[in-house]
Amino acid sequence: MKTFSLYVEKDSLIHRIDPINKILYILTAVSVPWILPSMAVSFLWMLISLALLAAARVIRQSFPVFAFVFLVLITVVLIQGWFYPGNRTPLFGAEPFVFYAEGLMNALRIVVRVINIVAAFLLLVLTTKPADLVEELVRRGLSPRLGYVLDSIFQILPQMVKTTRTIMDAQRSRGLETEGNLWVRVKAFLPLIGPVVMSSLIHAKERALALEVRGFHFEGERTWLREKREYPYSRALRAGLLLVLGLAVVWRVLG
Repeated sequence: MKTFSLYVEKDSLIHRIDPINKILYILTAVSVPWILPSMAVSFLWMLISLALLAAARVIRQSFPVFAFVFLVLITVVLIQGWFYPGNRTPLFGAEPFVFYAEGLMNALRIVVRVINIVAAFLLLVLTTKPADLVEELVRRGLSPRLGYVLDSIFQILPQMVKTTRTIMDAQRSRGLETEGNLWVRVKAFLPLIGPVVMSSLIHAKERALALEVRGFHFEGERTWLREKREYPYSRALRAGLLLVLGLAVVWRVLG
């Protein structure tokens, strides 16, 4: 079954890094600017995350996500510039909407951190197959039940989309109007919610029963369908990321 995924098939060094190290990179990229809360540190990690997206050749695929994030961040800049409690130095505007320098600087710190967080997570989802991520987590000790739940999330969304399209096609073949203005589309979509949700739950139950028949809850040593994949430089990357995280903690404590 097709899975819900933003994964982009490319042959890059970033794609060949194991999922655990990518998760560790997210932890490091998010934690270090929080441990060392300076604009320079946050900006540096943002540049690193964006550079890694570019190195993976998935920067173009990340544009829609960043476009949505920027729309939200615009409101953050406006709210901080107008209403930040530490506002003292006015830049422009007239009462009651005076835009302040302190609010702008605080908003820029938030913007840089959010872009860094989004870029770090996109590095994982755009360069990692969901099946590889789930399998690697289970191999590392994640409960197979939780792995199944995570894998089901990747499968249930495309299943719902497929079911919706099938029902819409059936309605159109019977002469029901499903295209037009917004109100027409809403009236055509609302009756689909029940059948689509019920169909998805039935499919999930059928998969659960099929797994149960195949010994999913068997308590004992398990085998794997695929051989364990070897990733280059995994230990070195993991050690480097942990070292950076440790140095940030030490710097904060001693500083």
